[in-house]
Amino acid sequence: MHSHGVLMDRIYRRQRYFYDLTRKYYLVGRDRLIRDLDLRPGSSAVEVGCGTARNLIAIAGHYPGTRLFGLDVSLTMLETARRAVEHAGLSDRILLVHGYAEALVPELFGEKLPFDCAIFSYSLSMIPDWCSALEVANRALVPGGRLHMVDFGDFSGLGRFGALALRRWLRMFHVEPRTELLYALEGAIAGGLVGDLWVSPRRYAFAWSVPRCSTRAFANVAGQPQAAGNP
Repeated sequence: MHSHGVLMDRIYRRQRYFYDLTRKYYLVGRDRLIRDLDLRPGSSAVEVGCGTARNLIAIAGHYPGTRLFGLDVSLTMLETARRAVEHAGLSDRILLVHGYAEALVPELFGEKLPFDCAIFSYSLSMIPDWCSALEVANRALVPGGRLHMVDFGDFSGLGRFGALALRRWLRMFHVEPRTELLYALEGAIAGGLVGDLWVSPRRYAFAWSVPRCSTRAFANVAGQPQAAGNP
């Protein structure tokens, strides 16, 4: 795992300074996810792969009185995130911690109680063991808590060459769309799985929101893609 943290630091050492300016044009669905959180005052939310804390700062504005936590594997990104949180005057509401998605537990933040909400915003496509990351986040939720994620889709609506070009460009930044998760979710939702799935026009992105599930039920979805071996 240590090597992945080093890789992320190398990727974002310079990008962090203009990350938010450029990403707002192609990280589709982030604000939609934030609007759908429906957080109450006093509730807690953790973002896994919080990056520059852009989302956490926006969530704090949308949902007063919430307690927010951010986890990221990149120390350089966290340095930028902490400055942004301080500049926004939100240091008392947003706590940032360095760590790996697969190791998420409330105790990382000094918390004893599980979270009300867990968020993955364009981070699953950069987490090597993304299935484990989803399962761990599910376990870190209170009963009735909810997991929200948004990420790249399969780009099939962009045409063959458009999709190929975009995938090649994303791989330059070690981003791998989790299309197998999208396909598994489409099958599971059709089969009656409780949860909400949104797919953007041209299948550029997709978002999934689901209540905390039993470990077995969640593994049937989160673990299905690897077991099925979909491309």
